[in-house]
Amino acid sequence: MKKAICIISGGMDSALSAKIAQKEGYEIIALHFNYGQRTQNKELKCFRKVATAIDAVEKYEIDLPFFAQIGASALTDKEIDIPIGGLGEGVPITYVPFRNGIFLSIAAAIAEKHKAEALYIGVVEEDSSGYPDCRESYIKQMQKAINLGTKDETQLEIKMPLVHLKKSEIVKMSLALHVPLEHTWSCYKSEEKACGVCDSCRLRLKGFEEAGQVDPVLYEAS
Repeated sequence: MKKAICIISGGMDSALSAKIAQKEGYEIIALHFNYGQRTQNKELKCFRKVATAIDAVEKYEIDLPFFAQIGASALTDKEIDIPIGGLGEGVPITYVPFRNGIFLSIAAAIAEKHKAEALYIGVVEEDSSGYPDCRESYIKQMQKAINLGTKDETQLEIKMPLVHLKKSEIVKMSLALHVPLEHTWSCYKSEEKACGVCDSCRLRLKGFEEAGQVDPVLYEAS
């Protein structure tokens, strides 16, 4: 059976991406990273539930403590406040330096081990927070580099099924495919109730509102 590595953060986008991989007939190897993010414990719990829901045959939970040492992001440095004023221009302070590049490199190593044909990542370009490592053009270049730097028989395709979708479309598709949205987490700040005011919560709530749906996750403010 063909195999796919699915990077699953615990959020809605990556959960849908993994569900699409399952629907497309792949045997799923689920991959999650603990990188010192503020909501690390909550995201890990969500990852485990999503991985179970998509019948993952194997799960990897990789610890990357050096991100906290590097800092430079509000997600990994608690001295930097999470912004709550809405999305501005440029790359936000919640951007973690080259995070997806590092994630994809590690995922490629796992893919080569398992002889996987595909690697799924839930990046969203149009409705994202302006992260440079979520751009389709960048991911395609990473695919080329990975295939150049691995064995000749390794021909990995990085799939980005959500890259051109809006958040409202992601909500609708997730509901149609029965993604367990109640077991996903988007908040940058809190692990109990979602804050409702950080950039990620705002994007998620806006998506549910535009889709005419109610988010099953509990919020402090909306």
